[in-house]
Amino acid sequence: MRGVETRIQEIRHRIFREVARMAYHTEWQVDKRIEELPYEIVPGEVGNFRNDIFLERAIVGERLRLAMGLPYRSAADHSPISDGIEAADKPETYYTPPLINIIKFACHGCKENQVVVTEGCQGCLAHPCVEVCPKGAVSLARYNGRSVIDQEKCIKCGRCVEVCSYNAIIHQKRPCAAACGMDAIRTNQNGKADIDYDKCVSCGMCLVNCPFGAIADKSQIFQVIRAIQSGERVYAAVAPAFVGQFGPKVTPGRLRAAMKQLGFADVFEVAIGADLCAAQEADDFLEEVPEKLPFMATSCCPAWSTMAKKLYPDYANCISMALTPMTLTARLIKHQHKNAKVVFIGPCAAKKLEAMRTDVRSEVDFVLTFEEMAGIFDAKHVELTMVPEDPNGVNDASTDGRNFAVSGGVAQAVVNVIKEKYPEREVKIANAEGLRECRHLLAAAKAGKYNGYLLEGMACPGGCVAGAGTMQPIRKSAAAVGMYAKQAEHKTASGTEYVKELDKLVD
Repeated sequence: MRGVETRIQEIRHRIFREVARMAYHTEWQVDKRIEELPYEIVPGEVGNFRNDIFLERAIVGERLRLAMGLPYRSAADHSPISDGIEAADKPETYYTPPLINIIKFACHGCKENQVVVTEGCQGCLAHPCVEVCPKGAVSLARYNGRSVIDQEKCIKCGRCVEVCSYNAIIHQKRPCAAACGMDAIRTNQNGKADIDYDKCVSCGMCLVNCPFGAIADKSQIFQVIRAIQSGERVYAAVAPAFVGQFGPKVTPGRLRAAMKQLGFADVFEVAIGADLCAAQEADDFLEEVPEKLPFMATSCCPAWSTMAKKLYPDYANCISMALTPMTLTARLIKHQHKNAKVVFIGPCAAKKLEAMRTDVRSEVDFVLTFEEMAGIFDAKHVELTMVPEDPNGVNDASTDGRNFAVSGGVAQAVVNVIKEKYPEREVKIANAEGLRECRHLLAAAKAGKYNGYLLEGMACPGGCVAGAGTMQPIRKSAAAVGMYAKQAEHKTASGTEYVKELDKLVD
C-alpha cells in the first residue's frame, strides 16, 4: 500500500512523530507522556474503525512501545504502557528480537486459505464451476441457483475461480501470509496470525500487506535523537532508494541540509558503499567461480542472504562474503571520522536485523526507515521543500552504485566492474525479486541450472525501492532512482574515488 495514504499510514506517522517529540523534549516525563498519547492520537468516546475506542487505544499503546524499541505485550499482560520505559533511554539500545511483531488483539483473524463464492454469482445455466471441481465441492443452492462451496471438500485448487465468467469466485488468503515468501505466518489457537521466528527473515512484507495494521516493527527514533542531543557526532548513511521518498522537490542537497539542521554531523550516500561492494564482489567472483564455487550470489540484501543460509545451508559459502553497502559505508565513515556514530536510513526492515548482528554492531549504531525519518522531520517542523540547498549534497557515487536500489541493479554493477577489467569475460546473471521467487532461484541453482552464474536476490518485489519503510509508489520510486543515477559522474563502481579505500576497509 505504499503511496496510498490510508488510516494505517496516518497512525504510523503520528506515532513516529510523537516518539520523536518525546525525545526532543527532555523536560517531559516520558513515562507520563506515553500514557497520555493514546488519548490524543485516538480522541473522543467512539472508535473510528473498530467500534471500540478502548481497543483502538490499546493498539496505539503497543505501537508506541514498539516505536520506542520496547517489547510488545499481549492482552494478558497487566502493566502500564510505560512499563520498562527506562530501557529506551540507555546510551546504546540495540534492536532485540523479535523485530517484527504481530499485535494479536489488532489482528482480524483472517481465514488462512479459502475459496469463496461472492454476491457476483449469477446462478448461470452453464455452472462450469460445478463441472470442473475434482472433489465435488461445488453445488447449486436450491433457492437461487447460485454456487455453494463445501469448505470441507474444497482443496483450493482454483479451477472454479478460473472458469467463472463473472469472476464471482475468489481465492482468499490471509494477506500477511500471502506476502510472506518464507511461509513464516501461521495461525495460533485463537485464529490470530502468528510468526514462526525460526523462518522469519524480517523482510517486513507482512507488515506492509496487513490491511488491519496489526503488524509493526521496532524503531530507534528515540535513541537516535538522544544520541545527537548528548553531543555524539552522528552521521547519516542514506540508502540509494531515498530519491523521491520525501517528495519530488526534495533534492539530495536539500535532504543533506535538512539532516544537518536536525543535528547530524554529515550525510553520506550509501551508494558509495554499493560501489565498494560491487568492486569486492567482482573480485570474489573472478577468483572463485567456477573454480571454487559453482555459482556466487550477491550479499547486499540481508533478508535474501539470511533466507539462503537458512534454507540451503550446504550452499551458504556460495553467498558472497562481501560486506554489505550499509556496513561498508559505515566503516568508511568511521575510518574518516574517529568516534563517529552511524545511523543507516533506508527502506528496509531487514537492515535492522542485520545491525543486530554482533559483527555489524561496531559499524552501524542505529537503523531507521525513511518512514521513521519523516516522523522526525515532522516533529521538528522541518519543511524539506523550503530548506536551502546544500552545495555539497551529492557524493561521488556511480550510476551503478545508485542503481543498487532497483531489482537487477546489483548484479549489473558487478558485471560492469568485471567487464572493465576483462572485456572478453562473459558473466551470466540471473535475478529474482520477492522471497518466494528467490527460493525458486536457489532451488534451480542447487539443481545445477546456474553453474557459473552470478545470482542476485531481492527480498522485496521491485528491489529496495519496495522496502517496508518506503512511502511512495514502487514504480515511481524506481523511475526517480534511475533518473538520479544517470546524473552521476561515473558509470561504474571502479571509477569512483572511494573504491581506492576498499583495501583499507576489508582487511
